[in-house]
Amino acid sequence: MTTLRLIKQNIVKMTEEDVATIASRLEQDEYDTPFAALEDWHLLRAIAFQREELAEPYIHLLDIEAYDEA
Repeated sequence: MTTLRLIKQNIVKMTEEDVATIASRLEQDEYDTPFAALEDWHLLRAIAFQREELAEPYIHLLDIEAYDEA
């Protein structure tokens, strides 16, 4: 899938400042549409899975909870 490949390439190139900008937008929550907020949320989530060290300070924005599937 082309889109997924492009996202992975972009995440590899992201800096701490890039992630801080995304997190700041999410914290301010002043989006024109709910879909714009979801795009940033999904991007931060992808960063958290691929480059955990960059997203760690902002993990609270993702509401990811550990749960036991047993």
